[in-house]
Amino acid sequence: MQRETIFAPASGSGKAAISIVRISGPKTRFVLETIAGSLPKPRQATLRIIKGSDGPIDRALIVWFPAPHSFTGEDCAECHLHGSLAVVRSLLSCLSGFDDCRLAQPGEFARRAFEHGKMDLSTIEGLADLIDSETERQRKQALRQMEGGLSYRVSEWRQSLLSAMALVESDIDFSDEGDIEPETARHAQRFIAGLITDIEGVLAKAHQGQRLREGIVLIVAGPPNAGKSTLVNALANRDIAIVSSIAGTTRDLIEVPLDLDGLPVVLIDTAGLRDSTDEIESQGIAKARQRVAQADLGLWLMPPGFNEQPPIGPDWIRIRTKADLGLTDHENLAISVLTGAGMDGLRDRLKTEIEQRLGSGDALITRERQKQALTRALLSLIQARKGLDQGRDTELIAEDLRLAARYFGEIIGVVGVEAMLDTLFAQFCIGK
Repeated sequence: MQRETIFAPASGSGKAAISIVRISGPKTRFVLETIAGSLPKPRQATLRIIKGSDGPIDRALIVWFPAPHSFTGEDCAECHLHGSLAVVRSLLSCLSGFDDCRLAQPGEFARRAFEHGKMDLSTIEGLADLIDSETERQRKQALRQMEGGLSYRVSEWRQSLLSAMALVESDIDFSDEGDIEPETARHAQRFIAGLITDIEGVLAKAHQGQRLREGIVLIVAGPPNAGKSTLVNALANRDIAIVSSIAGTTRDLIEVPLDLDGLPVVLIDTAGLRDSTDEIESQGIAKARQRVAQADLGLWLMPPGFNEQPPIGPDWIRIRTKADLGLTDHENLAISVLTGAGMDGLRDRLKTEIEQRLGSGDALITRERQKQALTRALLSLIQARKGLDQGRDTELIAEDLRLAARYFGEIIGVVGVEAMLDTLFAQFCIGK
């Protein structure tokens, strides 16, 4: 059965100067010849009149990418149209009239690239992160991932692992006693020890990579009327939280993504922490306490006359608010959102604290899935090294090494990832 040819808009929705429609699949050549008259030269933008069943649709640039030298690995094409909604709709209607041609599902172009070996799973994840990136550091990390930063390292690990496996399995083939020769064991241990050290270094930065991708969770907490919502609005540079002198105004969590000079932050305003008989406010306070425990960093706001310690949770920056009222505090950072006093110092402190938690941005592991697979590979390698040290049966050591190889394969999508592919590709837009 012939695979269907897919098509979809690859640019943003709405009226624009240029809109792009992408086509991929076995009928791409026939479709182009039909709507554009003939095939343009590969990978050269060519001006053509696109015709539908009712006549010309638009004068557009056509780019033809014959397989396998295309994004998906299949025959592909792009139509660069004038960005009229009517033009795009007319072309999509025309394409849907071809047999075995249909509108693409979200992420289907990227999935076909993966299936044809044009990109592995970690580079696909980097592409998804690049599309979702909102800060400069996120962009750089995602681009490094998409260009194969993790893939190259996994390839190096696999080569070292194959060398160790060859040494161990040669003793299975040529030894009658099932014991590894001392010289062979030393060489295998050298390869395994190098892998363990390298992987431990990468895993040590995994939390930084995940936090950079998702954003540092910064929670603002304190008693009612401490100025939490006012400070959140000031840091976000817009009104996202209701400010009132009435205690208990904020009753639910308010989360806002924030770009703090290129640093990704998820800023959270919380209900004032106190004992309350109001059922709705109590639910908000319970949510606030739960979120406090999950935050990476916290701002503990203390209005004049309040000196209670923050709850157990993240690292706290203690802030004396409403400094314009004249209360001096030499132990904590004092601010006044009303006058701006202390706000520059707070922003500088925040940037310092966040940069420490994000590191230099060179982490290779950016997702929990990658971290778990690499951790399992590490444990298998440690088990193999222990087996060599203790003189365990050769076949057991070889099996530990085979498991490590399998977990390396999970990172780049060679094995054991079918269950999560639908979820991953569904995160992409339709034209990707």
